[in-house]
Amino acid sequence: MQLDRYDIHILQILHQQGRITKSGLAEAISLSVSPCWERVKRLEQAGIIEGYGARINADVLFKRTPVLVEVSLKQHSAEAFQRFEQAMQTCEQVVDCYATGGGVDYILRVMCDGIDQYQRLIDHWLESNIGIERYFTYIVTKTIKQQPPGLEFDSQVLA
Repeated sequence: MQLDRYDIHILQILHQQGRITKSGLAEAISLSVSPCWERVKRLEQAGIIEGYGARINADVLFKRTPVLVEVSLKQHSAEAFQRFEQAMQTCEQVVDCYATGGGVDYILRVMCDGIDQYQRLIDHWLESNIGIERYFTYIVTKTIKQQPPGLEFDSQVLA
């Protein structure tokens, strides 16, 4: 599906303001309501817009400690990667897991109720033999910038 500047602008606005009215969206992209809404429906039907929801600030509900973890595995076989990735998929504290090229195999973002919970999680992983050779832990002390997930592209490149 080819996206033009109107489509990109629609996606940017809906990503930031999911509750914007049809007329507000149309005005923001300088189209009348009907063609604007047809574009939104087309983006939904194409699967580009998967749904609408609220961004919840979990820090207001409960205090969690974000931890970044670099992980290198003992073995580099398909089975070893699959075993580790399955463990990450089922761990509720792991919110992001990226397979990487370069010096480490994975980078994780883990959200724990504190450092003690994080250490117990690491101890569990090491005892359960999911293939970790070494890991490096980075405690996040302050968030400088955090993009809402889902629209990390440069609109200038696509326009």
